[in-house]
Amino acid sequence: MARNHLTSSSAVCCWIPLFALRCEAARRPELGSRPSALVAPDDTRRVWQVSPLARHAGVKPGMTVSQAIGLCHTLLLCEADPVYYDEQFARLLSALGAVSPVIEAPELGRVFVGTDGLEGLYGGPERIADAIKCGVRSAECGISMQARSPRHSPENSAFRTPHSALRVGWGMGKFVSWVAATRAKPGGAVIVRPGEEGKFLAAQPLAVLPLDPDTHRRLRLLGLRTIGDLAALPEEAVVSQLGRAGRRLWRLAAGETAERVVGREAPEPITAAIAYFSPVAERELLAHALEQLIERALRHPRRAGWRVQVLRARAELEHGASWLAEATLKDPSADRDRIAAPLKTRLEQAPPTGAVERLAVEFTGFAPGTTELQLFARDARAAARAGRRRALRTAVHEIKLRLKRPMLYHVIAVQPWSRIPERRYALIDYEP
Repeated sequence: MARNHLTSSSAVCCWIPLFALRCEAARRPELGSRPSALVAPDDTRRVWQVSPLARHAGVKPGMTVSQAIGLCHTLLLCEADPVYYDEQFARLLSALGAVSPVIEAPELGRVFVGTDGLEGLYGGPERIADAIKCGVRSAECGISMQARSPRHSPENSAFRTPHSALRVGWGMGKFVSWVAATRAKPGGAVIVRPGEEGKFLAAQPLAVLPLDPDTHRRLRLLGLRTIGDLAALPEEAVVSQLGRAGRRLWRLAAGETAERVVGREAPEPITAAIAYFSPVAERELLAHALEQLIERALRHPRRAGWRVQVLRARAELEHGASWLAEATLKDPSADRDRIAAPLKTRLEQAPPTGAVERLAVEFTGFAPGTTELQLFARDARAAARAGRRRALRTAVHEIKLRLKRPMLYHVIAVQPWSRIPERRYALIDYEP
């Protein structure tokens, strides 16, 4: 669970607009010829991402479904599949990771790639941008050839279109590279060379700055329309109006600050999953299953000496849909109830839209534990348990080699009081 602290001052921003909708269009070609929209995964009453045809008809993100249909009677609504989008985005990150070890992903479809030191491998910024686009194209070919399950079949691969929709921007710092990417054509790249940041940013609209609506309104009332208008003001005047945030905005607008790309942490994740004989929709049962899976993941030997900071719950639903809940703990913890609380809140506020066939909990981010926890993890009993686990792991590996597939499962009680036998117990993969 090594932590990645690599940073880079020069950056490439890789942006695929409407990433989730493009994932759906890749496996549902009919979406490309009709106005379409994705329903929000956390609020099924509102639309999330809107295709250009639907936007031309007046549909906008955040509208209620009834408003959207009223504006566009031919609108094709799609239920969101966040697990699928997350999997495809992970493939994109993997392809970019082959070019640079410094990767930062602030949101779905947008990735910053650190490029410090890559000149010796690829050449100038243009060559680095070409290498990134080639990496995405080669990943598309590899995924299409290696896909096995129906969910990840070639016709379902999100990489059928991204290399043509990918927009690339190169510059010093994340902000300049992001603005450059927004000005690039699909499949193209915009390069902002060192020293040209002020000239490039001057003509850009204020909306590209990280502004909240109230600040944007205030700047518009002051007659400011472009980043150049803001940069022309004295820095202290902007600070007096907007406070500390104003200083950061002015320096971004003037091109005087370059926010570095910070390599994402890449600990080896810990996953615990459960598959149901018959799909389950009761929230109490799902909340109970979440607690059990978290407790099981906490007992994993790789977790010893570490506290959980980032986790997610993933559910595969009937009819091919999915549900995804993510949480980042402000205070990393190894306590089951504290870890489960945000996931259970999400389950209550935005439950799955169908019955769950498979539920999984994944720990993806960790923080070092206290000295007491680390000492406890190294005591004699922990060492004995680790030895037994190594022996079991060896035996399980030999069985997998002989049978060519995993065949060991663990039976856990789910609803032992149920009169339906299939609901009393469930099978989970056995991982010693």
